[in-house]
Amino acid sequence: MSTHTNTTPRIDSMALAGGPVAAMVRLEQRIELDPTIRELVKLRASIVNGCAFCIDMHWTDARAAGESEQRLSQVASWDESPYFDARERAALALTDSVTHVGETRVPDDVWEAAAAQFDDTELAHLVIAIAAINFWNRVAIATRKLPASWTEEAAA
Repeated sequence: MSTHTNTTPRIDSMALAGGPVAAMVRLEQRIELDPTIRELVKLRASIVNGCAFCIDMHWTDARAAGESEQRLSQVASWDESPYFDARERAALALTDSVTHVGETRVPDDVWEAAAAQFDDTELAHLVIAIAAINFWNRVAIATRKLPASWTEEAAA
């Protein structure tokens, strides 16, 4: 696997693949999930995947929705942090397992912990939300989409 330090965007997939992008936006609009859980999941998957664009977006969105800087900074180490309740921890653990599905196969204990916190409908929506953010992370990383907050001055 090669590493890179090039942050030059490759293509604008959002503009060039408008139909699929619009379909994914519509899919996300149909996901019914507690807004706090939704943003924590999006931020966690983005951190795990190393998606600078999505980390920037979801950190900003979560702050706008009232999340504290302390909790947001702890998402990277949620399993070592006291800032999250049992429901949030179950959602974050499931996010980690689904994001690493090729390695984890989503173990029964992770699934059971989530099932103890979410009813079947919520759990189904949670899984779809995790899959959706992983889709967006992969598109943004592959195309090197720059964080919205980035400016030339920010780099100096």
